[in-house]
Amino acid sequence: MAYGAGAGRAAGGEGAGGAPAVHVTEQGLPDWLRPVAEAARTIEPHQLSRFLPPKNGSGRQSAVLVLFGEGTAAAQTGEPARTGARAADPVRPGSPANPHAPGGLHAPGGPELLLMERAGTLRSHAGQPSFPGGALDPEDGDPAGDGPLRAALREAEEETGLDPSGVQLFGVLPRLYIPVSEFVVTPVLGWWRRPSPVAPVDPAETARVFTVPVAELTDPANRALALHPSGHRGPAFLVGGALVWGFTAGVIDRILHFAGWERPWDRDRHVPLDWRA
Repeated sequence: MAYGAGAGRAAGGEGAGGAPAVHVTEQGLPDWLRPVAEAARTIEPHQLSRFLPPKNGSGRQSAVLVLFGEGTAAAQTGEPARTGARAADPVRPGSPANPHAPGGLHAPGGPELLLMERAGTLRSHAGQPSFPGGALDPEDGDPAGDGPLRAALREAEEETGLDPSGVQLFGVLPRLYIPVSEFVVTPVLGWWRRPSPVAPVDPAETARVFTVPVAELTDPANRALALHPSGHRGPAFLVGGALVWGFTAGVIDRILHFAGWERPWDRDRHVPLDWRA
């Protein structure tokens, strides 16, 4: 069985060990998500980040799942999300209606994004909110083919308990680079077509799993520039009881911008980061 729903292009035949192909399709996407799919088709690497993969091919190949859910689908389950839930609390996508939701969306719940908080004991990016994801394993297949797609789904399942069969992959962003950890990261875009409960699978890896309404991400009151002690500055979001910054915030910022969802915000508002960040 191929992950996702509907007919579309296969991102590359079988993976290592005869793993099934993973399909990418825009068929059946809700209208509110189409601006993201359209942006993914045309966006160039330098429009996402100034940190691009080394030309010599070095770096550890990895992938993250940028998963958009829809509150109306979660409402049918009878268990709305609880942003900022404790690590042991399972959540489903769902959030209150917001009149400022992007694209003129006013349906109960509205669109939202799945995030997790990494355990504070990890060696890299400890305690940071992030997308589910991680390094490619050999069984994921070709890093230049569908390996990143399969890795993004596998890692999301391992970290959050997400059921990959309910996810429709609809796009892939250009590969980016995280210099501090030397990861070459492929952001894989997904729609949570059939929501499933999520919660930390291994507390040693994941401190909590939570959803953030896109309307909160676009709210100027929740936006700032994070100032790293190294002098680097980048977009940040104060949402879900957390400060989202770094690679994750950068990808979210660019998606909001190129999807036409961005609202003017105060770029003189700064949030200093601790030297351990």
